[in-house]
This record gives sequence, structure tokens and C-alpha cells, in this order.
Amino acid sequence: MGAEHTRDLEQLAARARAGLVREIDHSGAWDADPVWREAFAEVPRHLFVPYYFVGVPGGYERLWGEHPDPGRRERWLRGAYADEPLATRLRDGELVSSSSQPSLMARMLAELRVRDGDRVLEIGAGTGYNAALLAHRVGAGNVTSVDLDPEIAESARTHLAAAGYRPTVVAGDGARGCPERAPYDRVMATCALRSVPVGWLGQCVAGARILAPLSTGLVALDVRDVAGRYAQGRFLHTSAYFMALRGGADRAPEPQAGGLPHPVLRDELFRFLLTLTSGRLDPHDALTLWEREGRPERERFGVTVRGERQWAWLDDPDGPHTWELPGTS
Repeated sequence: MGAEHTRDLEQLAARARAGLVREIDHSGAWDADPVWREAFAEVPRHLFVPYYFVGVPGGYERLWGEHPDPGRRERWLRGAYADEPLATRLRDGELVSSSSQPSLMARMLAELRVRDGDRVLEIGAGTGYNAALLAHRVGAGNVTSVDLDPEIAESARTHLAAAGYRPTVVAGDGARGCPERAPYDRVMATCALRSVPVGWLGQCVAGARILAPLSTGLVALDVRDVAGRYAQGRFLHTSAYFMALRGGADRAPEPQAGGLPHPVLRDELFRFLLTLTSGRLDPHDALTLWEREGRPERERFGVTVRGERQWAWLDDPDGPHTWELPGTS
């Protein structure tokens, strides 16, 4: 690839990145913390997705930045700055890693409520892009990212170095956290959980915040007692679909909903309740509760972690509608 074409590609990347920032602006994703705008404007996403896969009939098509056809390279670059999730790694035809939708990442980062100098633990390194955004905000020395897959962790390190960021990336079980780098002020998971690994709380400072995908939502927990491993918080309004955390936490079981009306099963908020209470509440009882309570939004639901016990709840952690979550070690 010639120097002139490289310059053209960088100029196109800068324009595409500015367009992505404008799109996230309009979505309101970082309204809670607009400082994140600068990070998204500066961190080059295309360096973290040197190739990715797009769905086509019968499988996937691979797009990459070193393709000999200039048109295909431009298509790859424009896709890298689309406000869409990107499939970045396949194994035996199954998706095992991805780069999340940028506006969802922006919303999660804003809701993490970081402060300058906060120490942040990220569970799920992915491409390294999210770690770069965190490093831009709080400094690379304050960011630790953990991924179970050594290949993914090494690839994230390579991408981060190419973009000029060097946070700590560890290959290990995210359910265990990273005790050797503790304590943390913030913990952010980019993989779906069945429940909150209790070991994370022991690696936090008092007043820390944990943001993680659970069911089909995002729960924000405030750590209130480190020694007692007590944390509590509510779900955010937005939906969130991530691949499951591999390792210490298994994939959440699909809720059994036989016999329920098809229209209600297509309702995204009811599916959230059904997944959240799977195995603890009969689906027909879940439907009765959902309709009786006025089809509650996600913000009315929360999670409490206290020692080895943790439960989800509607409206009140000590109220009549609570459901135990499976424990993790």
C-alpha cells in the first residue's frame, strides 16, 4: 500500500470517526458524562478491527484493511466506524469475540461514572478498543483488562500498542477478576453474566461501582461494604445483549416459555423478566406478575449482593418480588 493511499485512508478514517462521534452525540449515549466524547474522537477504532466478519447468506464474509482492492479497503474502513457491533473472531463457524456497538459502549462508559485517576478493571478484553477508551480517560496505568482466551488477550495487546496505549491485559478467568492488580474503583464487564462473581467485590474499594450485563440489561451496583461483600443497584433503561462470560460463570439457560402467547414473547421487556427469573419463577406466573405490575420497565428491577447470596428484585430488595440468582465462586 503506497504512502499516498495510506494518507488518503487516514483522512477517510478521521472523517468517519468524526461522523461516528456526531452519531453518538445525537443518540444521547454520553449525556451522563460528555467527557467521553473526546476519547471516542481520539481513539482510532479501525486499528482495533484490522479485520471483521459480516453476515452473508450461508455464513460470513471477511473484510480487512490490507485487502488489495481499494474499494474493499474503503468498505472495511467505513464499516469500522459504523455504529454497529462487529464480529471479530470465529471458531468453527461460531462467534467467540466481537467489538460492541460504539453507542452502547459510550452509554456504559458514561454510566460507569469514572473520576480522574480511578483504577478500572475490565472483564472481557475483546479487541482492546474499550480498554483504549478507558486508558485515554484515566491513564493506561490505571486500566486492567482480563480475557479468558490467551489469543484474544494477545491480540488486544497488539491493537492497543499500535494505537499507542499500554494498559495491563491479562489472560485469565474474568470471574476471578485480577486480585494482583486490586483494589479497583470501577469494574466493567463486557460479557453477559448469570450473576455477579462475588470475588469482584473483595477486589473493590468501598464506594466502587460495578457495571455489568445481566439478563438482557445492564445493572449498576454500588459497593457499600467491601468486607461484607455487599453491593446493590438497579438496572439501566437500555437493553444489552452480550456473549456469555466464559470460565467461572456458565451461559445462562434459555427461559422455558411453552404455552405463552406469541405476542407477549416478542415483547422485549417481558423477555428481560423471563430471562432474569428463569428457573426461579414459572413463566406463566411471570406473565401474571408482569401484567399486574403494569409491564414494568427495567429501571424498576435491581440486584443485591450480600456475602454469598444475591438476588434480583422488583421495586424493593426486601419486597415481595425477589428471585435468587445462581451463585458464583
